[in-house]
Amino acid sequence: MNLIDKIPTPGLIAVTLLMALAPFSPQPHLLEKFNMLMAGTLVKPIDIFDVFWHLLPGIILAIKLVRARKM
Repeated sequence: MNLIDKIPTPGLIAVTLLMALAPFSPQPHLLEKFNMLMAGTLVKPIDIFDVFWHLLPGIILAIKLVRARKM
């Protein structure tokens, strides 16, 4: 967990936004995968991994913010 504490928060916020919105055209992956989830077509392992990959910086940011609040 000390590694997460060492990551600069502004940089992590930038990476989180970039990964959440990438690719910018024609549609962000997270929005596309969310639509697939709602349609019941999010079943391929590569698609599930893609969702995890794009959400990973946000998960790390959430952990960092929760840990900072507890300190």
